[in-house]
Amino acid sequence: MQNVGTDEKLLALLRENARRPVADLARQLGLARTTVQARIERLENTGVISGYTLRASAATRAPLQATVLISIEPRSGPEVLSRLHSLSGVQVVHTTSGRFDLLAQVVAKTTAELDETIDRIGEARGVKSSESLIHLATKLDRT
Repeated sequence: MQNVGTDEKLLALLRENARRPVADLARQLGLARTTVQARIERLENTGVISGYTLRASAATRAPLQATVLISIEPRSGPEVLSRLHSLSGVQVVHTTSGRFDLLAQVVAKTTAELDETIDRIGEARGVKSSESLIHLATKLDRT
């Protein structure tokens, strides 16, 4: 059970800065550098760590973001998803429970571009209705 706690601490440190040197991680965890390196390799090999990525600053992100809640016709999921996939402003799509079937995260450089993307979503065959929520300010971001 101690391994789980140590692995969770290691993962938390890597989430903060995946480029942190292994020697620094080892020092913070109170472990040998070789032990930490072996743990990282095990976490990578078992798929717990599936990769490392760049986290861009807010200055590099599209200035406008929105969440679009989408209700679709029965059995139209594949067609609607294909349409969403074709729209470059659609970054992420989740299935949901409740009143809406899909949640799409949309980005745009201008309000006209955002409006166009939201219109294209609403026009997609199989979409019954949609509701858009434009993001105003980020109050918490743990990604």
